[in-house]
Amino acid sequence: MSQLTQSVLYYGKDEPLPEQIPLRAGPLQLLYENGDLRYIKLGDQELVRRLYVAIRDRNWGTVLPRYSNITVEIQPDSFEIQYDVVNQQGEIDFRWHGVLRGEANGRVTCTLDGAAHSTFLRNRIGFCLLHPMGIAGAPARIEHVDGSQETYVFPQYIAPQLFIDGLIKPVAPFEELRAVAHEVTPGIWAKVRFTGETFEMEDQRNWTDASYKTYGTPLRLPFPVQVEAGEHIAQAVTLSLQADDPAQLAALAKAPTIATPVTLTLDRTAPPRPLPALGLQINSHGTALNAQEIARLQALHLHHLRIDLHLAQADYDADLRRAITEANALGVGLEVALCVTDNATVELTKLTSLLAELQPPVQSWLLYHVKEKTTSERWITLARTILASYLSQARLGGGANAYFTELNCVRPPAELLDVVVYSVNPQVHAFDNSSLMETLAAQTVTVTSARQFCGDRPIAVTPVTLQPRFNPNATGPEPEPAPGELPSQVDVRQMSLFGAGWTLGSISALAQGGAQSVTYYETNGWRGVMERATGSPLPQRFQSIPGGVFPLYHVLADVGDFADGAVITTHSSADLCVAGLALHKDGQLRVLTANLTAQAQSLEVRGLPATVNVHILDVTNVEAAMGAPENWRVKAATMQQTHAGTLALELSPYAVLRIDGDLKS
Repeated sequence: MSQLTQSVLYYGKDEPLPEQIPLRAGPLQLLYENGDLRYIKLGDQELVRRLYVAIRDRNWGTVLPRYSNITVEIQPDSFEIQYDVVNQQGEIDFRWHGVLRGEANGRVTCTLDGAAHSTFLRNRIGFCLLHPMGIAGAPARIEHVDGSQETYVFPQYIAPQLFIDGLIKPVAPFEELRAVAHEVTPGIWAKVRFTGETFEMEDQRNWTDASYKTYGTPLRLPFPVQVEAGEHIAQAVTLSLQADDPAQLAALAKAPTIATPVTLTLDRTAPPRPLPALGLQINSHGTALNAQEIARLQALHLHHLRIDLHLAQADYDADLRRAITEANALGVGLEVALCVTDNATVELTKLTSLLAELQPPVQSWLLYHVKEKTTSERWITLARTILASYLSQARLGGGANAYFTELNCVRPPAELLDVVVYSVNPQVHAFDNSSLMETLAAQTVTVTSARQFCGDRPIAVTPVTLQPRFNPNATGPEPEPAPGELPSQVDVRQMSLFGAGWTLGSISALAQGGAQSVTYYETNGWRGVMERATGSPLPQRFQSIPGGVFPLYHVLADVGDFADGAVITTHSSADLCVAGLALHKDGQLRVLTANLTAQAQSLEVRGLPATVNVHILDVTNVEAAMGAPENWRVKAATMQQTHAGTLALELSPYAVLRIDGDLKS
């Protein structure tokens, strides 16, 4: 009998996803979802990824909206949607009326009219517009608030933000904006105009959002800002099309948006890349692994375990001892992250005494300073001196303990490091399922962009988590979770098929970008790859099978079977719908694909051998795979014949597919 509902197995929550309503504004196609406009397209050209309103508190936390009085009027080539919204959390009480209007001439207008019902501190109130990262390299026309105009291009590699007085600000000319237009195709431009606030644009790929975001208020201004009760705020955003030839516009509007079926093509002509070395973090709840958990982790063929040591704390030796015990039991090395203070000489010297006693199997040291965005030369030189006798068999790494943007803004002295590091999570700015899946493509660009200033230094992405581990930009302490609420570091999708698909997409993106090493999640617990034997501490909020694995465990096991193998380049015709990873080792091929959506997908996998074995993990069998992973992993696959190397399949929502074949056949 099923223990978990279908929705929980899909994405961790026993509740439906927001409805997506297709709309048209003349030649434009788009979706309405939960107050936002998404995926505004002209034919197969995506113009705007998302347009929404954000209310951000003094710590950059998002105050979620509550909608009421929603009215929707839809015509074949136009629409009007109105609603009332309350954003209320803690001291914040902001209420507003929204209108979204699409016209037959292709004009889309969105307005916000609201007022504060309390006095509070905010970092942002207003519209955010996301241009898709697919327009990288496209010409842009910038209109500033003073009426001046510039021409530019959207950057190919991730543009570094600037730190000024401890704040991040965008690189000119994407600041003091009144309007921005980009060339969709020669002769056709999409123009967005903003009123009611001064806007600026940042390259959100710095945080693995697959977009360029335009927002107000400019970050050059001090924040947080006090909003007085009764204060009125009104803004508007308008998208319009400009075409030299109306016939060309009409032709583009008729182009198909997504090919059916989705195709995943193996590119045998591109040079294969080494599969990154994969590892996990030791768990944060502090409970030692039991024998069954050790055996299950051994089946992942991990390369390393990560342990974080804050050397100013007196009791870090207990964590190190536990990490050594678990690494030795798994037969892997340690990735040891050292966080030092200005008293680093004393801290590192004390550490060496402990190292002499414990002799940990360290493969990599990662060095961070508590007050620095990235590791500076001073601490690297100091660590090389004090840890000299422990560096002959281990690498010294440094960079950012938080986001890629810190690495990109304050670039470390890569020539002094053996490996350059940064971490990844998909939930800095948005939290819905679609937005998380969008981040996968941007992970590739973080690696290729880092390569521009790191040269040939190896790049380690560590760790990769679904939620931020901490808030590096908070202006106040993080509040403790309310009774019955999950900690901010926990995401219910960790235990779901969604988590498995996202993990597969992440491994593929970072591998194809050229990362040498990637560290994921924790060993067990609700931030890990399997549940503890005692089960979830909050089983009503985080639903899982006590002692069972999470679906993403099977993705890591499938990839782990090919450890030290190579990655074949793949191309998905719809990378927001289907992700793929192709591996080969010793003449064997393994292709993993995942449906990233809540809708069934027709899929063709191209470039396969004549005969393959197919294994599917989906909602019909995932509970068996979670509860008894050893039995499920040896379950016989289905042998299928391809048609000239092409295999056609139907993938149910969030399903994960494994295809095995012999490259020599």
